[in-house]
Amino acid sequence: MKSRAIVNFFQTASLLMLLVAVGLLAAVTTMHFAIHGAEVQVPALKGMTVADARRETAGLGLNLDVDNRYYSDDVTAGHILTQSPASGAVVRREWRVRVAESLGPQKVDVPNTVGMEDRIAALELRRAGLEVGANVHLESSDFAANTVLAQDPPAHAQDIEQPSVNLLVAAPDNEPPDGYVMPDLTGVPVVTAQMELSKVGIKTATPNYAEGSIQTAVSVDIQPGSVVAQSPLAGARVDQTTLVKLTVQK
Repeated sequence: MKSRAIVNFFQTASLLMLLVAVGLLAAVTTMHFAIHGAEVQVPALKGMTVADARRETAGLGLNLDVDNRYYSDDVTAGHILTQSPASGAVVRREWRVRVAESLGPQKVDVPNTVGMEDRIAALELRRAGLEVGANVHLESSDFAANTVLAQDPPAHAQDIEQPSVNLLVAAPDNEPPDGYVMPDLTGVPVVTAQMELSKVGIKTATPNYAEGSIQTAVSVDIQPGSVVAQSPLAGARVDQTTLVKLTVQK
């Protein structure tokens, strides 16, 4: 009688364990389908029009963002050049698919804005069908405030990537510049060079002292304790994030 009760107990326990296992399996299976049911495969969008691509992605529960627009001799204007994620990637629904749109071949002529006031330069660029990209201010004692010092891409450039032009503009007197032009410090005593750079908030690394003569771009008599080489080179743009490295004649 006692042995039968033990058998019944183990049978009941085994049945309960089986039911628990089946329940866990069902839960895992449900979770698997719930997760994978919310996943979709990114379609191939390259070459589609933006409108068609938007419909295609919307039908899969994805969002389409046009991040950039580039000139292209190979892809017709209004069609997609590149996409991210790539086609075939598996993502969750509501994922953002980022694409670049073709503007077709470059037909616009880049105007020369150097010497113009930045406000007039912006108008000229828009009139030509272009936009102002980065507008960086640089201290200049040779040009009036807000004068365009340089532009990228240059005037009449061909095969430009995007319909935007970056401008380097003389900083107004009452506005701190975004950067400075690195001076030529060759032959300048290192203490003087460090002091001049620190006046505008530019830091220098611990100088590297070189023994023997070092060939310079210009033939000058370098005195001991004076700068014989520098990084960045003269003419480069520097700002408060730049760490200038000086090599000094020992």
